[in-house]
Amino acid sequence: MIMFDYGQTLVDFKSFEPLKGTRAVLNQASYNPENISAEEVQALANELGKDIGRVRQDSGKESLLEIHNFAFQNYLYEYFGIEINKSSKEVEKIFQDDAFIGEKTTNIEEFLEFLDSMNIRTAVISNITFSGDSLKERINSYIPSNKFEFIIASSEYVFRKPHKRIFEMALRKAKLNPADVWYCGDNAVNDVDGASFCGIFPVWYKGALESWNKNIPESNCLEINDWKELIKILNENSKVK
Repeated sequence: MIMFDYGQTLVDFKSFEPLKGTRAVLNQASYNPENISAEEVQALANELGKDIGRVRQDSGKESLLEIHNFAFQNYLYEYFGIEINKSSKEVEKIFQDDAFIGEKTTNIEEFLEFLDSMNIRTAVISNITFSGDSLKERINSYIPSNKFEFIIASSEYVFRKPHKRIFEMALRKAKLNPADVWYCGDNAVNDVDGASFCGIFPVWYKGALESWNKNIPESNCLEINDWKELIKILNENSKVK
């Protein structure tokens, strides 16, 4: 099996503007007693992110535990007495639709089709605060032809990469040993080192690497910039066998 990260691996997010997402949600409010602005809501959201370790701290370390977005939303809007007559899932969809602009990474569909033709199973492990249902819907919207056996969102499983527990959960679901799995991701620490420390072979995908991300993996890994490179490597490996 080959498992994948989501953001900057399967999908290249070109921009993230949380204020736009917050403004879109606030526009749906049925009751805003203090006429709180989107800027005020977003300022609190930023502070909450720091409190729970979602936002990178000065130490450079992030929390290894995930807080589900539904709980985060509840605190954020109820703090101001704001009422929104939408389900939690609807609220997070409104936010995401306006905050994120992305597209599938170059040649990812071709690579997934190749893996299917080789009878190589696929799955996803994502560090994400949004709900698992939301993650599945978004992946399916970007890559409708995918055949992922399962999609793990850290929001539903407590632990975040690089914690071993989330990788171990994926291995249990796949019923495979670490040596039978590769993991592809853009993040040097969460994806590459996290997978390697669990005995999973890591592939560092750099084709959609964000410019600010300067981290280098501590682990040995395969580096690629395009999914076609991995097709070639796997083809050559199959011929050797």
